[in-house]
Amino acid sequence: MKKHTVLLSLTLLLLSFQSKSQFNIQKVTNSFELQNAISKVKAGDVIIMANGIWKDVNIKFIGKGTKENPITLTGETAGKVTIEGASDLKLSGEYLIIKDLHFKNGYTPSSTVIQFGIDSKTFANHSRVTNCVIENFTQPNREVSDHWVELWGRYNQLDHCNLIGKSNFGPTVRVFLKGNEHINNYHKIVYNHFGPRPRKGGPHGETIQIGDSGTSMAPSYTSVANNFFDRCNGEVEIISNKSNYNEFRNNIFFESEGSLVLRHGNYCTIDGNIFIGNEKSEFMGGIRVINTGHWITNNYFYNIKGKGFRSALAVMNGIPKSPLNRYMQVTDVVVANNTFIDCISPFQFSVGVNIDKKDVLPPSEIRSERPERMIMANNLIYNQTPDNYPIVAYDKVDGVLFKNNFTNAINKTDIANTGLVTTDFQINKAADYLYIPTKNQDDVYKGFDFDKIATDLFGTSRKTQNSVGAINLPVKPNTTLINKTLYGTIWFVKEAPVYVTKTHHVTNNNELIKKLKIAHSGDILILKAGVYKLDASLVINKNITIISKDKKRKAELQFEGDKAAFDMHPKGVLYLENIVLKGNKSQCAFASLEKNMSQAFNLFVKNTEISDFKTVLMVYKASFADTISFDNSNIKNCSSGIVLNTETDAGGDYNAEFVYITNSKFDNIESTVLDYYRGGYDESTIGGNLILKNNTFTNCGKAEKSKILIQNQGIVNVDFSNNTFKNNPIDTIAILWGEKGQKPVNNTVINSGEIKIEQNLKQKLMY
Repeated sequence: MKKHTVLLSLTLLLLSFQSKSQFNIQKVTNSFELQNAISKVKAGDVIIMANGIWKDVNIKFIGKGTKENPITLTGETAGKVTIEGASDLKLSGEYLIIKDLHFKNGYTPSSTVIQFGIDSKTFANHSRVTNCVIENFTQPNREVSDHWVELWGRYNQLDHCNLIGKSNFGPTVRVFLKGNEHINNYHKIVYNHFGPRPRKGGPHGETIQIGDSGTSMAPSYTSVANNFFDRCNGEVEIISNKSNYNEFRNNIFFESEGSLVLRHGNYCTIDGNIFIGNEKSEFMGGIRVINTGHWITNNYFYNIKGKGFRSALAVMNGIPKSPLNRYMQVTDVVVANNTFIDCISPFQFSVGVNIDKKDVLPPSEIRSERPERMIMANNLIYNQTPDNYPIVAYDKVDGVLFKNNFTNAINKTDIANTGLVTTDFQINKAADYLYIPTKNQDDVYKGFDFDKIATDLFGTSRKTQNSVGAINLPVKPNTTLINKTLYGTIWFVKEAPVYVTKTHHVTNNNELIKKLKIAHSGDILILKAGVYKLDASLVINKNITIISKDKKRKAELQFEGDKAAFDMHPKGVLYLENIVLKGNKSQCAFASLEKNMSQAFNLFVKNTEISDFKTVLMVYKASFADTISFDNSNIKNCSSGIVLNTETDAGGDYNAEFVYITNSKFDNIESTVLDYYRGGYDESTIGGNLILKNNTFTNCGKAEKSKILIQNQGIVNVDFSNNTFKNNPIDTIAILWGEKGQKPVNNTVINSGEIKIEQNLKQKLMY
């Protein structure tokens, strides 16, 4: 018997070796060898791309593997195979695996970097992209649209990847449902590290979009689980759900300026997600609810300071007989067993309501359908400052049933009645960002189908102990909310080492040019007092500070020629302090590149004198500044001021996210001092921020073409206060947008026209 067993084992082992020997493992060193190997590939084969730089490659990975014997395309050593230049990768077939590749120093020449399909007829099923990195692989022109990963077909998976730094138009990851071959797809997007993604300055900057308006009623069954969304700030929608039956589980949204948005589609599950904000930003949100049948359970919200569309839980009104691309009514939604810690008014209902604008909007834009058959139950709300209202409603909330929600805040509205219980309870800090109550609130509402909320945030069963909120006590010792090692690749260094800033002392023209060129990002150039005559632009393509050594004796930079004094390049950050800038009336003091501004720049000007330039700041189309700041500066004798008006396509884009003009003097600016423009309007895409405060404007706007001194057309958030306008020969200082709460505060106007408020600003809707 033993002999027969041994013989059988040896036979099986031999057959195993024979089977494996049939598989081909081939190493390739160039594009020709790679495509030749792919053309001959069969189930179980492995193609290894040699270490090194693969530049300008367009890979079409086609093959038919099996579940037991997939076909693999991999790098020789994880992190040592980089795909650069104008490159992309498309896969088509069955049971394909791509892993250990690093896309960097380039951009896709097509519409995607990695695509689970080659054309409309050939796509991938049961395939996987894993352990790969796409890093700053962004288009030179920010207006060019692409997607870094497109999922087509069925049963495909994106996992343990890092996708970092997309700054151009288009979602980072896009799931398509166009055709029966792509619905009911059961894709998995799991254990990835998304971000940081910088602010884009308009719509179409999502990190993940599942479906679109046209296919939003189709079933997708896509799972987005256990991902880390790290400072994903592209736009107001981090995830844009636009299809049915998707699941969003156990994801972490860390300091991301936006929300998980159920934009279209029905019957989604949002369970066990963690939303972490901070005190510095009012743009970090939670979940925005539209449509039918969603279950929102076991989610944890910490320090979410967003309001309206970006509140911790934003529930919208619908449009009667809404087209697919607008807003459906919220019905049959359950929000249960969630915890909200230090969130400003976490429950906000009828967000974006505009039923009072029937005389302004067409019927297709009037959001009057309130939520119906919605249940808010067993949620826990805690605020260190209990005077924060737990509920804000912009319309009646008569279609929402509140049951057994507990808060330490005083409910100062008549909403929720007995369904929102104010009680004195305490919380303790268990770990970074994690605060748990000292005891369970076990007065739980047992609603219909609530037994399917079987576990809490940490997977603890609710059968024996069920408590209000996302967390059941006791919590296991050493429980943490964030473990970054779980997400993305193992080999990719996610955070650069801390750089120690160096100081460079500059005494003359040549030293300034030379040391600016060799300086590392983050360095400081200290200029000795004196005159620096320059006939070429100073290029700012890194983070640099230029400052005078002696505040009382400022270094003076005199610029000749017709080029900009400072050329702001992608990723350029300039801190300019205690400097005198003089032009010759023919150039800009600061200007972006006219094209290929692939990423944002930043400009901070403080205690600086600027005079005799044609334009103070010129930003060209498709250029974007995250922050522009002029503080305590004196700007005079220029033809025009700060020009941020080139996004005129009515697509909702604009040239700068934050514009701060504070404590400064503007004298003899011949035309408009500030032209900050946003063309096109989608109310869910919140953007454009202007602080105009404590400034003095004198003798500005005298050019015949000047119609307005401060132009902020379409900008949503404006602080217009404590300014003085004296002897400016214009009729209109500014037109503020009354609907957005904009109003002038404590401004002094002497012989300078008027500040107007227009309640319903005429804006071209994007839809």
